[in-house]
Amino acid sequence: MSRASEQLAQTFVACKPLFFALSEIPRQQILLLLSEHEALNVNQIADQLPLSRPAVSHHLKILREAGLVEVRQRGTENLHLLTPELAVELLARCAGELSVLCPE
Repeated sequence: MSRASEQLAQTFVACKPLFFALSEIPRQQILLLLSEHEALNVNQIADQLPLSRPAVSHHLKILREAGLVEVRQRGTENLHLLTPELAVELLARCAGELSVLCPE
């Protein structure tokens, strides 16, 4: 395996949580909803999507683990906000490494 292939394989492993997080429609819906608001709590998200609060919490946990969502506390409230910067950087790296291995 070439060095470029090994590097891409490592990037794929690093992208795995991100790809998993993006693979489910409810998580995509949560991301789209958060993109329209500064921050939302679990109840606000559940009120706007056909998901229960436990389901929203489950999906938010996966999105947090993938680095797509961050939690900030305001008083007694946990607010969830979109933080796509690291994911965008990782996807750009993956695309760049793929283009090196598979030029047009």
